[in-house]
Amino acid sequence: MPAESTQRFRTFAEFYPYYLQEHSNDTCRRLHYVGSLLVLSILGYAIVTQQWLWLLALPFAGYGFAWIGHFVFEKNKPATFKYPLYSFMGDWVMLKDAFTGRIRF
Repeated sequence: MPAESTQRFRTFAEFYPYYLQEHSNDTCRRLHYVGSLLVLSILGYAIVTQQWLWLLALPFAGYGFAWIGHFVFEKNKPATFKYPLYSFMGDWVMLKDAFTGRIRF
């Protein structure tokens, strides 16, 4: 049984190194960035135009790009399936880390 299948994380700080390890493929990470930026764009558009139906597109934009990255390029299962909250947080921290130069964009 793989170690990650039984691993439990008590804090996000413990989880984040595992999250980055699961996103070692450059293309996978970049697809996450595209999805996250698209989510922010759609959210901004929905708020500015008050066209709330656009909010239904948020999970498809965010998770769609990310899951393609995992299944096609990273060849692993998204951490979202086991750690939904930490994984969601990881998406935004990873994007911030890319913009601040802490990790490769």
